[in-house]
Amino acid sequence: MSKRDEQVNELRKIWGAFRASRVLLTANNFRIFDYLIKPQSSQTISKKLNIDLRAKEILLDALTGLGLIKKQRGRYKNTQIASQFLVSGKPYYQGDIIRHADNLWKNWSGLDEVVKTGKPHRVARDLESFILGMHNLASLIVKDVIKIIGVKEVKTALDLGGGPGTYSIELAKKGVNVTLFDFPETIEIAKGVVEKEKIKGINFIQGDFVTDDIGKGYDLIFISQIFHAYSAKDNLQILKKCKKALNNGGRIVIQEFYISKDRTHPVQSALFSVNMLIGTEGGRCYSPEEIKSWFLKTGLKGIKEQHFDDKVLVSGVFNSSYQERKVL
Repeated sequence: MSKRDEQVNELRKIWGAFRASRVLLTANNFRIFDYLIKPQSSQTISKKLNIDLRAKEILLDALTGLGLIKKQRGRYKNTQIASQFLVSGKPYYQGDIIRHADNLWKNWSGLDEVVKTGKPHRVARDLESFILGMHNLASLIVKDVIKIIGVKEVKTALDLGGGPGTYSIELAKKGVNVTLFDFPETIEIAKGVVEKEKIKGINFIQGDFVTDDIGKGYDLIFISQIFHAYSAKDNLQILKKCKKALNNGGRIVIQEFYISKDRTHPVQSALFSVNMLIGTEGGRCYSPEEIKSWFLKTGLKGIKEQHFDDKVLVSGVFNSSYQERKVL
């Protein structure tokens, strides 16, 4: 294969990537994987879902090609990856975040206009799929993240913009008295998640943390995947508010997608910034250097940067005397 052919193939992978994504999004919308726990014929599936037989066969064959299901003697069944992540009710179910991705598909279709005007393009919004989708993702890493943060000396914590409460639940399991702060409609969803987990020791405050009081007396304030939705100016103000809410020696820990100083890699983070361009007035991915500069401007000490998977944790302490104490 010539270099030209290799380059054209790479280009084709980029412009053709939408096809596999669309097949998964549609299959998830119809909850096809819930019906493929045991081998089923395409006729059976089409009858159960009341959808066209020809369309169903073509879709199932494409899902087979993608490695999400397997086909034997005309019958289809989930592969291990689909069984673990795409069947409703499984511990690490990812169907909610995929439903959210379907909403993003509609919003991303307005990217041409966004680039022209600089204004967000939000034509589809399903808060439940977004919030529960955050729970899908966080459930995969929550134990590791809390271990990295370290909560041995933490008695009170604020989960700022805590969404579904995944991190609040894990902190409460560690004996921490947690307050989850988020918008009223999000709090209602979070209460359902917490109730399902049968966890005690979580308090709820509803409001807008940019403008409203967030409480005080916290040993730890955890801000996970929130800053990318706001401008640098807003994030600095949020940090200043958080500092005032800390106990002496308290910590602020921010979790965000890692992006390089020049904001070009990894590519998923650069693409996520496009997502924020489409969905917010001033958000994007911020590099650790930018986040640490806000910590310095806020007057936090003992600033640390820790990497985990595709994310970065940046932390700072309220006073200098706490800087030398072991926090991990």
